[in-house]
Order: sequence, then C-alpha cells, then structure tokens
Amino acid sequence: MTTKEEKKPRIGFIGQGYIGKNYADDFEHRGYATVRYALEEPYAGNKEKIQECDIVFIAVPTPTTPGGFDDSIVRDAIALTGAGKIVIVKSTIVPGTTRTFQTQYPDRIIFYSPEFLSEATAAEDASHPFSNILGYAADDDAHHRAAELVHAILPHAPYAQTCDSTEAELIKYAHNGSGYVEILFFNLMYELAKELGVSWEPVERALQADPYIAHRYAKPVHKSGRGAGGHCFIKDFAALRELYEKKVGDPVGTGVFSALERKNVALLKDSGKDLDLLAGVYGDIV
Repeated sequence: MTTKEEKKPRIGFIGQGYIGKNYADDFEHRGYATVRYALEEPYAGNKEKIQECDIVFIAVPTPTTPGGFDDSIVRDAIALTGAGKIVIVKSTIVPGTTRTFQTQYPDRIIFYSPEFLSEATAAEDASHPFSNILGYAADDDAHHRAAELVHAILPHAPYAQTCDSTEAELIKYAHNGSGYVEILFFNLMYELAKELGVSWEPVERALQADPYIAHRYAKPVHKSGRGAGGHCFIKDFAALRELYEKKVGDPVGTGVFSALERKNVALLKDSGKDLDLLAGVYGDIV
C-alpha cells in the first residue's frame, strides 16, 4: 500500500544562499525529500540529481551591473531541471522575464514566485510566509493544475494568489521598491530633524506607534550606515528605474527614480555602507 509520505513530490533546490537554504530547510522539516544543488560543497555533486525532482525551486543571483540586468544564471539553472517538471523561480527578475523562460524551455512548467525573506529572519520568514504568490507563464490547464499542487505543498500563508507571471514579478519589485523609497524618505526626515535642531528619537517612537505608517525602515542609521543597502535594494531599484524608463518613458517619473537613486548612492558613499555592492551595480563611477 502506498503511504501518504511516498506520494509527496521530490523537491529540488538550486542555490543555497540564505534564500534557497531556508526554503529547503522548511521543506525538510515538513517531511519532504529534497535535493540541494549549489556550486559550493557539500551540494556541488548533486547537479545531475536535480532533473529527477518533481518540483524545483531556483534561488540564484540575478545581478544588476553597469551593463544592465543579468538573468543568465537563472536560465542556466532551468536547463538542469527535467522535462515535464515544475520549475519555480524565486530569484528577483525583471517583469516579463518568466515568459521568456517558458518560451526557451517549453517542455517545463515554469512559474515565478516572489520571495519576501529578510536575511536576519529568513528561517522564520520561510516557514511562516505572509503571502504565497504564484505567477504562471502560460494561462493553460497544465499550469493551473500545477499551481494547485504547488500551493498545496507550500507552508500556510494568510494570503495566497495565483496570477500572471509578469504580475507576480511586478509584485516583487513593488515590494522592494516601496522599502527603498521608505528608507530614503525617513533619511530625508532625519536630515531635516538635524537641521531643525531636534532629536530624531521622539519622531521615530511616534512613527512606530502610528498604525497608518509603514514604519519598518524608520531608523535612518541602520546596520553599518545610512541608505538602502544590502544585496537586494541597490540592484533591484537600479533595474526598476531602467525598466520604467524603457517601458513608460515619462521623464518626470524617470526623474523621480533617478533622484532617489542619486540620493541613496550619496548616503551609502558618505557613510561607507555596502560600497562593494554599490560598485557592483554602478561600477567605479560611484
């Protein structure tokens, strides 16, 4: 007799940074058989095993460089998955990209699913997501059936949605972009407080108590300095500004993006925060 345990799909993970690792840990804790592949040991030898997995999550770098956005690592990762399998891209990618993956790999069922993990709380975030978003690259029966399966194996979230992959990609950029803008705005208020000769602490306490304000980034001096740093904010906002400029073309809107970007670069440089990440996106000009 086949047990319920044996019916569980085999789950693969490509990339074992803090995102891929914590998702894999969560699935293992919930009793799923997993295969992890990464360039680093002890997972480097699992490359061929990935194609045996029923569902594969991809969480690999998608850098924004002086030459633009680069999704090549994701494309190479998809090639490792098996024909007929379900592929779920967690890496942040420019809206519209998943559809090009599906065209390139028509024998896979490909989704985009944004991740909302913070590095400091990644394990908790992976196990207790506030939302599960799944974006299909083709609006057909195969993708809809696969979406039902994937939602069934994800950890419970208070909100779940299946939508077009480009919509799901935009959700991720809207999420990261809003955090970036919030950081910059509170830094502007922090500078104004200094010039007015008042302390920022009472302002911050009031913001933290205000239910109408998203106050997660109300601490202008954060970690090693000021500004929107880290592995996501710098590269993602640069890619978002480039996409807006290309697709919308409104010079005023583009100017808003560019001004925020210039201010953030100045804050990071002046405080010596994440200069290596800054140079990776903008080059030596910063």
